[in-house]
Amino acid sequence: MAPTPAYPVSPAWHLLLRELRIPASDVLRRAGVAEDLFAREHATVRGDEFCRLMWALEAEAADPTLAIRIGEALSFEMFDPPVFAAMCSPDLNTALARLSTYKRLCAPIALTISVGRDTTRAVAAWTEPPIEPPHLLYAMELTYCVRLARLGTRTQVTPRAVTCPFPLEPVAAYRAYFGVDVERGPDAAVEFAAEDAAAPFLTARAGMWSFFEPELRRRLAEVEAGATTTVVARAALLELLPSGRASVLAVAARIGVSARTLQRRLADEGTSFQQVLDGTREELARHYLGTTSMAGAEISFLLGFEEPSSFVRAFHDWTGVTPEQMRNQLRRQES
Repeated sequence: MAPTPAYPVSPAWHLLLRELRIPASDVLRRAGVAEDLFAREHATVRGDEFCRLMWALEAEAADPTLAIRIGEALSFEMFDPPVFAAMCSPDLNTALARLSTYKRLCAPIALTISVGRDTTRAVAAWTEPPIEPPHLLYAMELTYCVRLARLGTRTQVTPRAVTCPFPLEPVAAYRAYFGVDVERGPDAAVEFAAEDAAAPFLTARAGMWSFFEPELRRRLAEVEAGATTTVVARAALLELLPSGRASVLAVAARIGVSARTLQRRLADEGTSFQQVLDGTREELARHYLGTTSMAGAEISFLLGFEEPSSFVRAFHDWTGVTPEQMRNQLRRQES
């Protein structure tokens, strides 16, 4: 069995909780993790523990605008590796790219960045299904990206669009924060105009970045070294599946190896690319069927199938039942 990924505990937790005036001991106790977790050197958490910390933070705060407060707490003094890397950047495009690269140093979150001629789009995704994080996590990622743009440029940047799979409430508070309505969509995503994404950051620190970058790269290498090829390939698939790019070539390119090397390493771990692909799709399918009301065609699209009928056949091969039968089973289990 592949080892469970572990994520370094960010030193930003201390500063964040102090800014929010929430006792760290209360959050740790509610989350059911070690009460000295934030004081430990080189402490790490698993995906489920990180999720419990987020649930505990939300419960202790008891504030529907918590994600906005957390976004506003973002500062240069908060030495969170990905945030620091982003703030030293020359512009938002570079900042988001660095944030995407170093995000895994502190959380099981993937940030996918698409830079086009007219817009830059950032999509946040949880990488530890079937564990489900609170909605707070997605709201935080959206507010973080907007706060980063504003903090770096020292202007009130307004995104072109913000989407989320669920309502962000209170609606008026989020509309006021973003400057636009939050639309319903399949992804937690924020889109910036090209001119805003290319505007110079006043927080740029080229010299400081060149000093700290080797250490960040070393830490990233340590995190990645602890993950098996199966885990790395699965994480890549979670990002690639919604765009329909689920081939071995696409996954190999994403993780920086040849397709042949990827297949060989997976074979050494006793699995194959097809098994990893099928397992990832099945986990995601069960998650969508059990936690959303999305139609089979929508789920089929998110899993990278060309036709809904192909999804139905594959799901039946994996589980022995149809997607709708599985949805009914999951609902009965909850009732």
